[in-house]
Amino acid sequence: MSSPGVSGVYIDGVSVSVNEGESVTLHTDVTTDQQEKISWYFNDIKLAEITGDLSKICTDVLCDGRFRNRLKLDNKDGSLTIKDNRPTDTGVYKLKITKNSRDLEKIFIVFVHSFFSTNTEEESVFVMEGDSVTLYTDVKTNQQEKIRWYFNDTRIAQISGDLSDICTDVQCNNEGTERFRDRLKLDHQTGSLTIMNIRDPASGLYRLRISSSNTKTEKIFIVAVYDVPAAEQDKIKRKSVKEGESVTLDPEVKNLNYLMTWYFNDIPIAEITGDPNKTCTDGQCEDPDGRFRNRLTLDHQTGSLTITNITITDSGDYKLQMNRSRISIIRSFSVTVTDSGVSSAAKGGIYAVVVVVVVLLFTAAAVAAGIYYRHRKSTQAGRNGIVRLHSYNEENGVENLHIYRPSCISLNNLVDLYSPFTEEEFYLQCV
Repeated sequence: MSSPGVSGVYIDGVSVSVNEGESVTLHTDVTTDQQEKISWYFNDIKLAEITGDLSKICTDVLCDGRFRNRLKLDNKDGSLTIKDNRPTDTGVYKLKITKNSRDLEKIFIVFVHSFFSTNTEEESVFVMEGDSVTLYTDVKTNQQEKIRWYFNDTRIAQISGDLSDICTDVQCNNEGTERFRDRLKLDHQTGSLTIMNIRDPASGLYRLRISSSNTKTEKIFIVAVYDVPAAEQDKIKRKSVKEGESVTLDPEVKNLNYLMTWYFNDIPIAEITGDPNKTCTDGQCEDPDGRFRNRLTLDHQTGSLTITNITITDSGDYKLQMNRSRISIIRSFSVTVTDSGVSSAAKGGIYAVVVVVVVLLFTAAAVAAGIYYRHRKSTQAGRNGIVRLHSYNEENGVENLHIYRPSCISLNNLVDLYSPFTEEEFYLQCV
């Protein structure tokens, strides 16, 4: 994988696997200078630090003591070497480089394979603060099974097959720290665990243990959370544009090993499967009203979604769901579309022109159908540009009130839209 920092802000990192007893070096890819401070953390506990002028250097015992003389810090670039790795060294390592009051963050996930463990399944994922992450069990619970979830060796959730024993967070452990604060959700059918609105302290190792009368299985998930500053998150996730402009929603993901689906108000509007021939946008994605027809563009390199010629009704919540075999991420975006600045008088003029054209077309269509309409009232423009047209059919003596809206009408559907709806009913159909 690539190794960006968070000033770009690509949510990605470096994943490394080593065998028990081996050494591994985590590279900073920088050269220290007089102004820099380089700090290393393991599961949010500081374990090594060096300043550019070498006035402060600490490793292991001086910083924390967990690794007991197994750490080596390179004085030139701050790279960290872990010797004689152990399974307990598996987890999230964070590098923070501070210079001129600015922080650059780089994340490493390290798997250490035990001599005695051959069947343990492993998954890792890099996410952004605020995401929702689901870790799948790939099983369906039965009466005999018990599913337990652990975070850094602390039990955080469990469920029994008969649903007689269910708990999450501090309900499972009286000594819990409420790290997740009502942000855990347990699927009662599968035992899958969702961490909602994830935060940096939730970075670490999640261990799934499934036990029954006959078998015991274990799966390991490592979740690395990028601590993105609030201002940077707003820049990525909150967009404000004027009507008629374009907006791009960029998930800031470099490694597209996901099935990606974009939603607007929970309706799928675009999808990337990894196969360009199987990509869909808008109407192809079960969007019932074709709201974005021909206005969506997907970038297959970044997964970003661009909406062109945006309208007020495009304001709302957008979600990107990224799926892999055992992990799902949901990243939320908010789009606010403001008025383009066209005056109400100008808009009224536009509507007036459209109304005249529509009335002429309607009259022509009626004559072509052999029906004569005598207008008892002048055509009137109502709220939201809705037009009311009263007409009388002298052939059968039926009076109709035709309701339509210029922004909804095209030459192809003109006659179909003339139906005796109430104004409210038509507005709901045509909005």
